[in-house]
Amino acid sequence: MFEWRNRRAMAVIRVSFTRSGELSIMSRVRVSGGRSTAARVITGVGAVIALIEVIYILMILLGANATNAFVEFMRAIAEPLALFFPGLFQLENYQVGVLINYGLAAVFWLVLTGLIARIVR
Repeated sequence: MFEWRNRRAMAVIRVSFTRSGELSIMSRVRVSGGRSTAARVITGVGAVIALIEVIYILMILLGANATNAFVEFMRAIAEPLALFFPGLFQLENYQVGVLINYGLAAVFWLVLTGLIARIVR
């Protein structure tokens, strides 16, 4: 009897011969549970929030036009998601302050959603 297991896909294939000499192939695939799907969704939400923060940081660092509609839209999304981090460190250089404060917010969301996803799993 030969058995092949794929842990990532949760599949098992068994190949053997019956007493009469015929080849017998059996396979079994387990479908991933709802918990792992929920954990992936939670991790994805955290990644999207962090991406919004990073895009806003890049716009500020690269000197995007603050009156542009897209920049205003990203600011309107990024500021509430940054929670209490904007203004946490008030530095003389505005760009460095944005990088540190909003960067901390992005890391916070990645860590928080990663921990929640780990608990859900």
